[in-house]
Amino acid sequence: MQWLNKKYKRVYLRKQTRKSMRRIKKVYAFIDASNLFYGGEKSLGWKIDYKKLLRYLIEKYQVSEVLYFGGVEIHDFPYDYLNNKTVPIEQLKIHLANLIKTKANEANETELALISNHIKTVHFYSKLQEFGYRLYLKPVKAYKQDNGTTKRKANCDVEMTFYLMKEKDKFYRAIILSGDGDFLPVLKYLRKKEKEIIILARGPRTASEIRKFAGSNFRDFVTLKKYLEFTE
Repeated sequence: MQWLNKKYKRVYLRKQTRKSMRRIKKVYAFIDASNLFYGGEKSLGWKIDYKKLLRYLIEKYQVSEVLYFGGVEIHDFPYDYLNNKTVPIEQLKIHLANLIKTKANEANETELALISNHIKTVHFYSKLQEFGYRLYLKPVKAYKQDNGTTKRKANCDVEMTFYLMKEKDKFYRAIILSGDGDFLPVLKYLRKKEKEIIILARGPRTASEIRKFAGSNFRDFVTLKKYLEFTE
């Protein structure tokens, strides 16, 4: 009987600890931009309002921090990989504005249009920062493909995994906006550490193992159009 009392005491204390953790700790959201939003509006079929997305995460899940992982073209901006956690967006904005002025008379229309599009992306990131997103941006690089072509991308999986681990003692629930199967090992580890994991991802771009892992905690991002669509 004494053994049973000790057992139930441990269970009770564990439950109380969880309740205390939920009172003290927070809910974090982690956005893998390349997986969730790949292809942009053309692929998704509608334009996302990122202010609405932030409000939705706060109201639906009581999120207190939203970490956004993505890539950005820097055009020879002197980015310091060793001392910077993210590309400093305001400094990059100035760099690109000066670059397009410098190249105005020497670059062709295609190159100028490309730089202009990258400036728009930087302004978009600046807005996200104003809204309250924590940005972790990597420079986009060219990678050789097996067929001899090159593809420009920024692999942010390692950074997102790192921050999932780095911040794990600050949250009891994580909202993962990605369906990338590469995150499965860290998500399994977090669940083992009694973190609640909710997957909010696009159904067609979600790995089967992630859907199986999430079970009833999977939410299809596509179904949120009525809440998140940008309207003029």
